Amino acid sequence: MSFNFTDSEAVINAAKLSKCYQMYQHPRDRLKQFLWPHSWWGSRQYYRELWALRDIDLTVRSGEVVGIVGQNGSGKSTLLQLVCGTLTPTHGEVKINGRIAALLELGAGFNPEFTRRENVLMSAAIMGLTPSEIADRIEGIIDFSGVRDFIDQPVKTYSSGMYVRLAFSVAINVDQDILVIDEALSVGDGAFARKSFSRIMQMRDAGKTILFCSHSLFQVESLCNRTIWINQGKIVMDGESAQVVTAYQAFLDKSTPISTPETLTGSTDPRIPDRKYVLGNAHLEKIKLQADGTSTQHASITSGQSSIRILITFASDPILPCPNVAMALQTQDGRIITSAATWEDNFPLQRASDGSGQLSIKLDQLPLLKGEYLISVYLLCERGLHVYDSAEGIATLQVNQTGRLQGYFSIPHQWENSTMTTYNDQDY
Repeated sequence: MSFNFTDSEAVINAAKLSKCYQMYQHPRDRLKQFLWPHSWWGSRQYYRELWALRDIDLTVRSGEVVGIVGQNGSGKSTLLQLVCGTLTPTHGEVKINGRIAALLELGAGFNPEFTRRENVLMSAAIMGLTPSEIADRIEGIIDFSGVRDFIDQPVKTYSSGMYVRLAFSVAINVDQDILVIDEALSVGDGAFARKSFSRIMQMRDAGKTILFCSHSLFQVESLCNRTIWINQGKIVMDGESAQVVTAYQAFLDKSTPISTPETLTGSTDPRIPDRKYVLGNAHLEKIKLQADGTSTQHASITSGQSSIRILITFASDPILPCPNVAMALQTQDGRIITSAATWEDNFPLQRASDGSGQLSIKLDQLPLLKGEYLISVYLLCERGLHVYDSAEGIATLQVNQTGRLQGYFSIPHQWENSTMTTYNDQDY
């Protein structure tokens, strides 16, 4: 099998890429398979096969930012490891045109006995940097990671967040052509995650190729122009991110059992404690719901008549760009039925010199039909990409209605009486 890389835009090419694992029920079965794989009547098999990937065909061109979504065990990580060369395919082949840097399993490739500095030197050398290039960049790597005080400590003493800082700092400083990220940034703290996503956006804007695997569909849709949905080792859908994310979310909605989130009492969410320390970060401080002028976290309203207002208070590091706010209305099983965001509405959010801010969103004559709904609020970075803080199910709406209409919303409409002569065949 061969690939044609005369097209300079192709940087990843995979054909019939498959990976099968041999699953043994007992350790002794592995020895049996090694000693007696054949008998006089044919081959023996002491294991069952688990196909993590089946016949994947994939082409990624230079400058593409490709999201990869799928449930746990669907084969996403296996695909990325095959692309990075840390796994060998059972069948098929993958070719890479360019230097690749990856954030896969937490701490993969690090020697726990080495200091951080030694691991940086080793990782950079493995990724292809010359000694002079490493010398020029090591200070920048250390500064970006933000753990200079621990630079000469063994990495076995590091927390999961410090592992992420180490791996990401190296990966973005090796002049890579392709960056592969597999959920690693979800372990980092808020300030570092924001800085990391900002750097990823810079790399995207600079035309780097990025493979981004995440369970955060919001981040996938915001960051990636193309998304691949993998299920049970096969590509279900490959296309424009908004379409793929919508289809995948619908699949999750059907397969997720209905559960009622724990609702809250009082004017503030206990999950939003009084946090004044915001250096390099931002967080929600207080959220209040007013229904028809009355403050409550569990409102009973009338469809098409009641109005609600959500008041939001946040704190942020004033050195950071001003954050954004989003609100979502959800069903009891967590499905988002509508949302609003300051960046989508070009709302110029303002804050005080200390980084604090207040704003509200009003929904007049809410057209929700009968049922119980949740209100969630999110605080995001200036791009509306990285989530600083969230308050899921912070308040509930019990909507009552007259009449028997079904669904979630009553949409504006108009009925008209017309005679059949008004129409011709082309109207149908």
